[in-house]
Amino acid sequence: MLERYKNSYLSYFLMYNFYYLSWAVFSALISVYLLDKDFKASEVSLVVSTSFLTSMIFQPVIGMFSDRYDVKKVNFVLFTLAGIGGLAFMFASSLITITIGYSFVLTLINGTNPVMEKIASSSPYQYGKIRIWGTIGYATGSWLAGMIYQLISPSAIFICFIITMILCIIGLLGTQTPSELGQNNEEKTKTSTLFHNYKYLYYLIIAAIFQGITNMANTYIPAMFQNDGLKVSLVSTILSFAVLCEAPLVLFSHKFMDKLTNKRLLIIAYSMITIQFLCYALNVWLPLKVIITLITKHPSGMLFIMINLKIVSTLVPKEHQITALAFVQTLRNLSSIIFQNIAGQILDISSYQILFALSLIVIVVGFVLVILFKVPSGKDQKLFN
Repeated sequence: MLERYKNSYLSYFLMYNFYYLSWAVFSALISVYLLDKDFKASEVSLVVSTSFLTSMIFQPVIGMFSDRYDVKKVNFVLFTLAGIGGLAFMFASSLITITIGYSFVLTLINGTNPVMEKIASSSPYQYGKIRIWGTIGYATGSWLAGMIYQLISPSAIFICFIITMILCIIGLLGTQTPSELGQNNEEKTKTSTLFHNYKYLYYLIIAAIFQGITNMANTYIPAMFQNDGLKVSLVSTILSFAVLCEAPLVLFSHKFMDKLTNKRLLIIAYSMITIQFLCYALNVWLPLKVIITLITKHPSGMLFIMINLKIVSTLVPKEHQITALAFVQTLRNLSSIIFQNIAGQILDISSYQILFALSLIVIVVGFVLVILFKVPSGKDQKLFN
């Protein structure tokens, strides 16, 4: 029976579903959790941005370890430490202990993310059929966090996190490291060659703007809806459905991701967040705001995750792709720190409408960079079939 489980679809289901479910359970309502504990918006930003800072510091290290050693063993250690960190976070009460605990867990979760995405595109199964369980897991986790928060207690969320991390590890143990991600030190060339790849460096700026601004929004969208008068349980339900709205993109990724050019895909992703932020800036009718959130928030993020895989695969040699993905994640964390702190300061003295209106200016800058980006089409990569 163990032989049948090894590298089975069930093992990938458990790993992806419960990895993303754990991530959502732990982080989806962090702004609500801290604001309900009477922390200020700027203190919420401090907690979240510190997690991005520590992720930024350790992301390249995790990426290089994953390039040099068996990614399965690396992930096992990181997932185990994340579960232990979740247990400790449950007892954190001061701003310092909350900041340290949240940063520790999120650094480990963020650190494994580039590898998880790469494994999905390198597994024996079609990308969409594996990655869809991440989407379902994150949606379930967002909903579950709200239900537990409302019906049991906020701290019970972290017990749930520990259980789901254990299930994720059980899935991980059944998977097999794809050959292209296996240890192969003899063929390694210097990682510093990445910094002479100017198209890759240009892309890092585009990615940092997109991911930093959307991460900031993801932190405050739950609190924004709560400020609009919605209950926490309803907010978590909306966010769960928002995650599920990315499912068609994942399931049908093989129909369009390999056919559309990298540049066109980037334009689509930036157009989606432009519409989303414009809606929030204008403070439109609440039902319309919910609808726009459903069709843009997670679909745009999921689209960018797939774009990131494709562009890195287009611009970077295979032996450096995990490290290259890790550097994208590092810049994501750096930009998130900047945007999180600015957002917290703005919200301490102003409104959500002003925050998102100012964010639109940054998005326009990113849009211009995309238009000027001379990137290969990437149609030859065939990652999603």
